[in-house]
Amino acid sequence: MLEQTVQWIAWVPILPLLGAVVNGFYSFSGGRLVRPFVHSIACGTVLLSFLISAGTFLHFTDLPPESREMTVTLWNWLSMSTFWADVAFLIDPLSLTMMMVVTGVGFLIHVYSIGYMSRDPGYARYFSYLNLFTFAMLVLVMGSNLFMLFIGWEGVGLCSYLLIGFWFHKPEANAATIKAFIVNRVGDFGFARGIFAVFMITGAVDLDTVFAQREDLKIGDRP
Repeated sequence: MLEQTVQWIAWVPILPLLGAVVNGFYSFSGGRLVRPFVHSIACGTVLLSFLISAGTFLHFTDLPPESREMTVTLWNWLSMSTFWADVAFLIDPLSLTMMMVVTGVGFLIHVYSIGYMSRDPGYARYFSYLNLFTFAMLVLVMGSNLFMLFIGWEGVGLCSYLLIGFWFHKPEANAATIKAFIVNRVGDFGFARGIFAVFMITGAVDLDTVFAQREDLKIGDRP
């Protein structure tokens, strides 16, 4: 059963990404707009991700507490001597809770958008951005190392930029995107410095390795 869970869990972020690619291609290729097809792809992929997340959460409740954590590694990304960073997801009760929040609330937002955006000519483009935003949020909450978290953070920033400036023909939307871009760059700088500081202290960016050193480093203790 655990092996089957490992096989399915990677689809949680992949499904919204596929939805973003399909609707994005459909939008920018100039194809004839078939709105039910667009929102069925967008909503369906997020709903499937939610069902996989919820099923995995229920499966974890049957496991003993010490077994409620696993790392799903897709491939090795960086490997240098004792330093490595994989494209991998850390699945535990906290990340599963956040996965259900992202996909559950995200699905409701997708459904609400069907009516809210019904007359907008950029219907497919909007749902492509919304699926991409869901993908980025999932990478952020599922990443097993600080680099994966940073990629998810950057993806969320990009999608925020795209959605804020969705009606780019409006001057106020363009002004808001510039403001969001500047604020996000400040956050990026702080995030990058934090990753560098953690690496210099622990010699790792993998979350399990970093957290395992908390006792040795006495993090949180007063001198």
